[in-house]
Amino acid sequence: MISYEEALSRILSAVHRLPSETIPIAQAAGRFLAQDVRAAIDAPRADVSAMDGYAVRIADAAGEGTLTMIGEAAAGAPFAGHLNAGEAVRIFTGAHLPMGADCVVMQEYAERDGDKVRFRQGFGPARHIRTKASDFSAGDVLLEKGQRLDPRAMVSLAGADMATVEVARRPRIALIATGDELADPGHAAQSAHAIPESGSFGVAALAESRGAVISARMTGRDELDSLARFARDALESADCVVVIGGASVGDHDLARPMFAGTGLEEHFAKVAIKPGKPVWFGMAGEKPVLGLPGNPSSAMVTARLFLAPLIAALQGGRAGAETQFMPHLLAADLPPNGSRETFVRARATQEGLLPASNQESGAQAPLAASDWLIRRAVGADAAAAGSVVQALAF
Repeated sequence: MISYEEALSRILSAVHRLPSETIPIAQAAGRFLAQDVRAAIDAPRADVSAMDGYAVRIADAAGEGTLTMIGEAAAGAPFAGHLNAGEAVRIFTGAHLPMGADCVVMQEYAERDGDKVRFRQGFGPARHIRTKASDFSAGDVLLEKGQRLDPRAMVSLAGADMATVEVARRPRIALIATGDELADPGHAAQSAHAIPESGSFGVAALAESRGAVISARMTGRDELDSLARFARDALESADCVVVIGGASVGDHDLARPMFAGTGLEEHFAKVAIKPGKPVWFGMAGEKPVLGLPGNPSSAMVTARLFLAPLIAALQGGRAGAETQFMPHLLAADLPPNGSRETFVRARATQEGLLPASNQESGAQAPLAASDWLIRRAVGADAAAAGSVVQALAF
C-alpha cells in the first residue's frame, strides 16, 4: 500500500489538461481558465465620485461662503463644462468628477437654496473620489490561468470588459457501479437480496459540482464479459472512467480485470487510508481510470480525496486547490488513530467539528450531515475536544 499523498501525487502526475475552448462569459461560471485574464480597460475609467453630494474645489468647500450650482453629473451622464472658483456641481455616485473639482462633499453636509449651496463644517478630510485606475489598469492580470471562475472571479471577469473567455473543456466522466446485489433506486424492495445503488449518484453529483459532465452511468452484475463491454464503451465515450466497487480480492471483484485488453497501465492498487483502502488508479492510454470502494460512504470520501483533484487537473486547475486542509477546533474527543491515515466524517457546529457517531464505511445516514473530513495521521494520539485538527471541506 502507498500513502494518500503518494497516491494523489501519482494521479496528478499522470493527468493532463484537456483542450481549451472559448465561450461567452454568461456560460463561464465554474469553469477553469485556460489563460490569464487581462483587463481591457482601466477601472475606474476616470476619477469618479464615491458618494452622492457636490463636486467642488476643496478650498471653496472649506470656506464659509455660498457656492453657485452650475450643473449636475450622474453615472453615464457627466457634466460637460469646467468647474471654477465659487462653483459646485451636483454629483451622484459613480459620476465622472468634473474638470476643476478636487473634492466631493456628501449631501448630508449641504444646505441648498435654489442654485445656491453652502456646507456645514466637519465634512472632511475625506474627498470621496475614486481615482482613475485605482482598482486596476488596462493590461493588468486580474485572473490567472488555472483559476476557477467562482462567483467572485466572475465579477472581475466581467469588470475586465471580457465578452468571451478561454477555458478548459469540461471533462466527460463515465461511471460504472458493479455488484450482483445492486438495484436501481425504487426497485430494491422487489428482492430481499438487493440494495439500492447509491454510490454513483453521489459521485456523479460531486463530479458535476467540480465542472465535469457525466457521459454515462452504468450498473453491471459481476459478469466479466458484460463488465468488459462497459469498460470499452466507457473509454470510448469519456475522458475519465470511475469504477465503484469490485476492487477487493474476492472471486467477484472484477474492477481491474474488466479493463484487460484496453491497455490499462496500473499506477497503484491500494492506499493506506481509512476508509478507502481498495482505491486504485491507472491510465488507459491518455484516459485516467479511478477505482473507488463499493461502500457508498467510502466511495464518497475517496471521491472527494482523489476524484475532485483529478477533475480539477483535467481542467488545468491550480495544484492543491482541491486538497487544502484547514485548522479547525474539535467539538468532541477522538480516540487514538491506528496504522492507516484516517479521514473522519464530521459536521460543523458552533463548538467546532463534531465527528459522526458512525464511521462505518457502509453507513449512509451520517453521510448527509457530514460536511468536513478530519485528517488523522498514522498512530496519532487521542485528540480532546477543543484541540486543533486539520480538515477538508467535504
